[in-house]
Amino acid sequence: MARTEFKMEQHMIRLRFIAMLGLASVSAGASLAEQRAPAEVVTEIARTTKTATGQPIALAPGPLQVVATIYALAPGVKLPEHKHPFQRYAYVLEGELTVQQSGVSSRVYRAGDFIVESVDGWHFGAATGSGPVKLLVIDQTPPGAEITINRP
Repeated sequence: MARTEFKMEQHMIRLRFIAMLGLASVSAGASLAEQRAPAEVVTEIARTTKTATGQPIALAPGPLQVVATIYALAPGVKLPEHKHPFQRYAYVLEGELTVQQSGVSSRVYRAGDFIVESVDGWHFGAATGSGPVKLLVIDQTPPGAEITINRP
């Protein structure tokens, strides 16, 4: 009986040792994964000095306000022809947007595209894909200024 108890104790010691090795391995792996995971990921999505129509980007002199807006367009919606007197940026969150500049060919933007809109150029946008369009739009204007002017 003493021999059986001795073998059982050896077996239990081996099991504890294996369990400790397993825990140490998992802990080391988690620690290694934490060390490899970057604390910050920066992905540049655009860098330009010109608008979509080739104008140099210029901000109005003096104090500015920043207006951030989410636009949601149902499939098939066409916005009225309009222009923006000051700088406007848009990031396509989802969908497909076709922008038609007056006198210039159209351009299609899809999710992940960044748009530097033309200043004082008549244009319209349309949701041309099968789903809705969602845009994050940022305007930089003098406080109280018009952001969008619809064509009469």
